[in-house]
Amino acid sequence: MTETTAPGQASIGGGPVVEPIRVLVVDDHALFRRGLQMVLEQEPDIEVVGEASDGGEAITAATETLPDIVLMDVRMPKRGGIDACTAIHATVPSAKIIMLTISDEEADLYEAIKAGAMGYLLKEISIEEVASAIRAVHGGQSLISPSMASKLLTEFASMIKKTDDRQQVPTPRLTDREMEVLKLVAKGMNNRDIAKQLFISENTVKNHIRNILEKLQLHSRMEAVVYAVREKLLEIT
Repeated sequence: MTETTAPGQASIGGGPVVEPIRVLVVDDHALFRRGLQMVLEQEPDIEVVGEASDGGEAITAATETLPDIVLMDVRMPKRGGIDACTAIHATVPSAKIIMLTISDEEADLYEAIKAGAMGYLLKEISIEEVASAIRAVHGGQSLISPSMASKLLTEFASMIKKTDDRQQVPTPRLTDREMEVLKLVAKGMNNRDIAKQLFISENTVKNHIRNILEKLQLHSRMEAVVYAVREKLLEIT
């Protein structure tokens, strides 16, 4: 595999110097936090920069450490993960949040997406998959555990049926190019792949996604896809 120098990397002596992905681990179980930290620290491109035991601590830690990725449980004492997700998204917008939880409740998934989470993974996945998920989300992808994705599609179908029974509110007008970008986002493609597919620059892709979110008054790529399917802007295939 050919290595390339990604944005934010410097090249010294002809080789890329890659900054590690900075990760904040948030979970109310100390043993789980410690185990996850020990395993992730074996990954050369991942650095655990902090940990927290509840949502309140997570917000403080995120503000202090400015992580690239926040791995966070949904249900914690004092302040839950979804509430913290909303706050972190507002105070540290550069941080991408992955919910790593035992909760397979549809309501938690939907609220996490609305709060700006880029991933929703169940703790049944292996540690190796956690590291891969961190890399994928850091690269711009959105991830959902397969079992939860199935529930999400079922909910999509239910949402679409409900739209036939209520008065339709005009949806914001997206340009043809913005629709193309949104469809590729829905396929799980990152900015680089979208740029290659449409023969445009990554910066142009970022601009299109920003415009899409502004027009739809949404906060994340995943939430935009949910909205688009619900409003029949995209079709489930």
